[in-house]
Amino acid sequence: MPKSTKPQLEPRKTPVQARSAASVEAIHEAAIQVLLSVGKEKLTTTKVAERAGVSVGTLYQYFPNKSSLLQAVLKAHLDKVYGAVVAACERGKGRPLAEMAELLATAFLEVKMRRVEISRALYYISDDIGGMEIARNHGARGVKAIAAMLESSPDRLREDAEILASTLISAMAGVSRRMIESGRVSTKTMQAMQQELEVLIRAYLNACVVGKA
Repeated sequence: MPKSTKPQLEPRKTPVQARSAASVEAIHEAAIQVLLSVGKEKLTTTKVAERAGVSVGTLYQYFPNKSSLLQAVLKAHLDKVYGAVVAACERGKGRPLAEMAELLATAFLEVKMRRVEISRALYYISDDIGGMEIARNHGARGVKAIAAMLESSPDRLREDAEILASTLISAMAGVSRRMIESGRVSTKTMQAMQQELEVLIRAYLNACVVGKA
């Protein structure tokens, strides 16, 4: 009996030239637009290629199948989210905990809420493409950056910085997902959520300072 082969999910090749990178970015954006317009069941690589203005052959140079393409789109989205978190943590090193809380909440939500419909669509397809593992792997980057920032705090924290950072990532991801999936996202609610998330992070970090009740 022939051995079953596992479907290839990783991109076939990584774009190294500006033109290739532009093609991949166009394919990513096209995949999002097709996903939003027809849904995940009717999304096909042919439709994505047409929307991107490239041949199906060009698309297959980078993505062997639909799942690989959607995984790449999710990874690119999370790269932006956690790239913003890492940059915010660099700016927050050595600052008071209240400022760290503000920087974190602002950076995380700014990217997640920039195009809410994309975040919502990616949540919708996440379970089909191993989104939990992808989010966990990308989140590890955020945990590392937040932990390094917390370790630079002038206050002494009662718990390991990576544990605190993991808790914060989980809280931010949970709050944002709940709001996005509710469909009730407006400028007003986004501003209120950011403020409340800052309060949550600040209160949690203050409670973790040695010597504070």
